[in-house]
Amino acid sequence: MQGFANKDALLTTISSRKATFYSRSRSTLWTKGETSLNFINVSEIFLDCDRDSIIYLGKPDGPTCHTGSETCYFASIDDMISSQADENKLALTTLYALESTINQRKEDRGSANGKPSWTRRLLLDDNLLCSKIREEADELCRTLEENEEKTRTASEMADVLYHAMVLLAKRGVKIEDVLQILRVRFSQSGIEEKKNRKA
Repeated sequence: MQGFANKDALLTTISSRKATFYSRSRSTLWTKGETSLNFINVSEIFLDCDRDSIIYLGKPDGPTCHTGSETCYFASIDDMISSQADENKLALTTLYALESTINQRKEDRGSANGKPSWTRRLLLDDNLLCSKIREEADELCRTLEENEEKTRTASEMADVLYHAMVLLAKRGVKIEDVLQILRVRFSQSGIEEKKNRKA
């Protein structure tokens, strides 16, 4: 496990041989195991070369992590990256599939044989499209203002995203163009980006 220790925590550990730390949020010393009884019985203490990091070597009386795991370091970063990559692929696939469907409706909008479609109606009526984007954005904000269920927020965001993507298709802008702008913005402060936009 990892914890913060000040001078008093170190001195207490040396004298008690129980791993002791300093809680910055509570401004007090705490000994690992004082509530769970899963003490760490310290046998050796080492400083690193810069003397700004300490290792307590000891034998735990039980699980070290509050989750019940033997160690707090049980989450593999490789597994997390792989899982995140899979989630990102699914998100992108969903966006691209929606974009493809909207573009198909755009191609069919002049066809007399086309099935009735809300997307097609939006593509043919700029005023309706813009009014729906404003309406859905307002409903999204109200989920925050009125503290509605998270599922309601997700639903309203889906509506905003869908209608906004119809506008993108109307304007001939690809979702990849939007994502590319977001990627560029990741590398700069939002405040600085807004200043540059005004300039």
